[in-house]
Amino acid sequence: MSKTGVTVMPEYFQNEGVESVVERLQAAKVDMIATSPYVMEPSNEKEGGREPPVDAGAGSVRLLDRMLWGKRELFVKTAPSFEPEKKIYSGLRYQPAAANGLTFREGGVIKQFLRAAQSKHIQAYLQVQAAIPPGYRVQFGGPVDDDKPRLPDGRVPARRLANNGSLASPHILDYTLALTRDLIRAYPEIDGIRFDWPEYPPYFLDDVFLDFNPHCGLAAQRLGFDFGRMQKAALELYQLFHGGLTNKHLERFDQKDLLAGLVDHPGLLDWLRFKGALVTELALRLREAIPGRIALTFGVFPPPFSTISGMQYSALAKYATALHVKLYTMHWPVIFRFYADQIQKENPGLDETLLCRFLGQLLDIQDPPHASKIADYRYPEPDEAHPVGRDAQIRKIRDAQRLAGQTPVYAFVHGYGPVNDFKNRLAIGRQASAHGVWINRYGYLRNEKIALL
Repeated sequence: MSKTGVTVMPEYFQNEGVESVVERLQAAKVDMIATSPYVMEPSNEKEGGREPPVDAGAGSVRLLDRMLWGKRELFVKTAPSFEPEKKIYSGLRYQPAAANGLTFREGGVIKQFLRAAQSKHIQAYLQVQAAIPPGYRVQFGGPVDDDKPRLPDGRVPARRLANNGSLASPHILDYTLALTRDLIRAYPEIDGIRFDWPEYPPYFLDDVFLDFNPHCGLAAQRLGFDFGRMQKAALELYQLFHGGLTNKHLERFDQKDLLAGLVDHPGLLDWLRFKGALVTELALRLREAIPGRIALTFGVFPPPFSTISGMQYSALAKYATALHVKLYTMHWPVIFRFYADQIQKENPGLDETLLCRFLGQLLDIQDPPHASKIADYRYPEPDEAHPVGRDAQIRKIRDAQRLAGQTPVYAFVHGYGPVNDFKNRLAIGRQASAHGVWINRYGYLRNEKIALL
């Protein structure tokens, strides 16, 4: 039976009241609600982060549909909703954020939510970050330099959107497992946990070429991969995209050429498999740490982004209760734009139409014909439809389900955008997935959108 889930960040329980939010979603026939283990309060630009997030500057056009403290955009700060058990993290490089006055004033809202949801037979999930200590929320945290993912030449990328740590770092893994155990201690009644970004999110072109952190050399040796061969192959490909790309490369590109190139360069194929092995190892360790009664789910990139993010669905599906595959369609044209701008800058002689066709085929975000101007790809304004293809969205979900086998794949539709566009994307998600949809997130769901559920 097809189900519906909605992600509701804790600040909306604080602003609108737990019972009000849960009853509104129950009336809309919502089966599952996810939240995160933090609480929030207004702040200022110096001390807080923008809500909604700016997404590396591109998302600064975003505004909330539902007010927070009377505003559609504001600066905020957070604190954990629970008091961490320090002994669980004893000796670890990363430590949880300390409980403070905000925790003690507002933190009980999460327990209230769990009771309210389950009393109405709605499954209650917690969402945390897989590799961004302290892990409560994506915008607050990150790794130290020693644990940052690195390019094949050893550099840390100058610009990133996702502040994930290296998945080969034992310090990142140990903290994620400790946080998981602590959450189960603090909230034993939860129905499931969703880990967000258990991969290398490929928002920028440099993100594609991760990860060659020294931790990866040790992990590769342990897992049976030739780290030097992978590094050499990835560096050669990086150099091609940074000064060696020509119009002839773009003219003859198609998916068959891409597959042939991987076969001809086994170091590249091993590198992609190695990233997948790191993701799968994380999933295995999490499954071992979580009681079987608690669902283990992952919020992940769709194909073909998943190929470069390290998301091997067939392997991950062995440990996941379900996979929530992101149709975050406002991000797709921005990823296209980030890639195109960097490639064009590093290879100034390229034909713009050929470059757009190349990236259009590679990323599969539109139904042909593809736009021929780089400037046509940007973050949509709040009242603009997302410039993505209907069939491209369906392909992504169905490809993910085919690879995941019997493990349920949910279409994870984003609430951002005008009502009619959201209605269309919601219908596409329902058509693509036999299991149902998750919607991210309540802050973008004005009442007209909730009525569509």
